[in-house]
Amino acid sequence: MTEPSPASGSDAEAIRRLALDALGLEVTRSEPLAAGIGTRRFYRVHTGGSPATLVARIEAPEREDRRPTGVAPEPAFEPIRAFLEAQGLPVPARHAADEDAGIELLEDLGSTTLADVAPDERRALYAEVVDALPRLQRCEDPGGLPAFERRLDATLIAFKAELFVRHSLPTTGAAASKGAAEAVRKAFAWIASVVEAAPRRLAHRDLQSHNLLVRPGAGPGRRVAWIDLQGAFLAPPEYDLVCLLRDSYVELPDEEVAAHCARVRPRLPDAPSAEEFARRFDLLTLTRKGKDHARFLQAAEAGDPRWLDHVPTTVRALRAAAARCAALDPRLGRLAEVVERLPERGPERRCAP
Repeated sequence: MTEPSPASGSDAEAIRRLALDALGLEVTRSEPLAAGIGTRRFYRVHTGGSPATLVARIEAPEREDRRPTGVAPEPAFEPIRAFLEAQGLPVPARHAADEDAGIELLEDLGSTTLADVAPDERRALYAEVVDALPRLQRCEDPGGLPAFERRLDATLIAFKAELFVRHSLPTTGAAASKGAAEAVRKAFAWIASVVEAAPRRLAHRDLQSHNLLVRPGAGPGRRVAWIDLQGAFLAPPEYDLVCLLRDSYVELPDEEVAAHCARVRPRLPDAPSAEEFARRFDLLTLTRKGKDHARFLQAAEAGDPRWLDHVPTTVRALRAAAARCAALDPRLGRLAEVVERLPERGPERRCAP
């Protein structure tokens, strides 16, 4: 087996200094963890003491094309991490931080994500995450927490539409026309009006399998821990469930999705009706999966083709949701026609130059 590469010189020194100064721990090795689509850097830090390993999270400037013009970048990891921890939600412990350098030393939760779990173990672990959502949605603003000032709104949904127009529509061939682009924009705007009328509850915002780590040896109720918390915002009560159950990295059977939704829906603070819940769930799937599809293609265009493996699952989720929503409004019917033209496979992988 190949040994992991060490941390870069500047990162390694900053991590070493923080561990020694704040925790009295000597770092023996720091190895980079697999990067996501974002720009933050993560390392597994090996020490000569206790805890034997930590995860170093190093902040990096957010790319401006990741958010609408004029919208502020994501807030810091603290204080939302501490707030959720105080609510009894399963987030990593924080051992030390250098705020000026943007470095945090966090509990090492291991490398097993919910996407890595065998199907026969999966359902109970998903249920654990689903069962925690009513507690998250009952959280109230303590005052001054940025997550409660951020929300899924028309501006953000329009931004998702533009990503889809720019990166996804060209794959549809003949559908990549001005008419198709307007169809996407009008349909997403219609969905935004539904979102605007919905209750708003605290949402993780990216509660998908890659951000859910299975703790080794943890007991029931604490087996799955949530990471990537800084994007939390206010959204309809179905939003996190869409992220989790219509995940591009794990394609759950429809029966499994329906069972999780049916169990948790009446326990949510707003207890939406089954019809209202199902309608918003599908509409949010269209905007969320539309954005994800575009991001996967955007990453591939920039020379990172890893994400193309997840295009087929994303397209299938989009097609199914679009078909169920087509009769709600003519604009959604037109969107369903556009989505049906998406190829189930992404473009061929090409190595970066």
